[in-house]
Amino acid sequence: MLELDDRDRFERLVMPHQDAAFNLARWLVRSRTDAEDVVQDAMMRAYRFFAGFHGGDARAWLLQIVRNSCYTWMDKNRKAEKTTEFDETIHAGGRSESPETAAVAASERQRLMKALESLPARSREVLVLRELEGCSYKEIATITSIPIGTVMSTLARARERLQETLRGAAGEPGSRKEARHEV
Repeated sequence: MLELDDRDRFERLVMPHQDAAFNLARWLVRSRTDAEDVVQDAMMRAYRFFAGFHGGDARAWLLQIVRNSCYTWMDKNRKAEKTTEFDETIHAGGRSESPETAAVAASERQRLMKALESLPARSREVLVLRELEGCSYKEIATITSIPIGTVMSTLARARERLQETLRGAAGEPGSRKEARHEV
């Protein structure tokens, strides 16, 4: 059990990063409800081991715990894994837009989500940490326990593959899919 000062410090340093923790878990385990469970478990672990946190980047520290919790969960549950589509329309909230605009936006979000989910786990994780969570290369290296050079090359390949996938899904010229049909 943490001392009162440590509890206050935990609230101040770690709790503000719950949304980032959920976002990473959601993209790794590919299910909203499973991500909620994993984050809850990770937050309990972070709380239990917070006395061992001796400063530094609390966000990177928490995301590393979340990442490890996700992989532990996936190892245990991979056999029975059910991939649940993440419904962005729930989070669209009170925007006033025409039905046509909403339909186009939903279609684009769906294309992006499918393209992201088609990436290998490491690529998806690095891309989410960098582009959606705004982590630095150094933070990503710390969170994932991979060298910074590997982070950079993985990110470059992930971006390239994501672009190719999106071009192919849209049937744009220059995509691998299109190029094969022209030959």
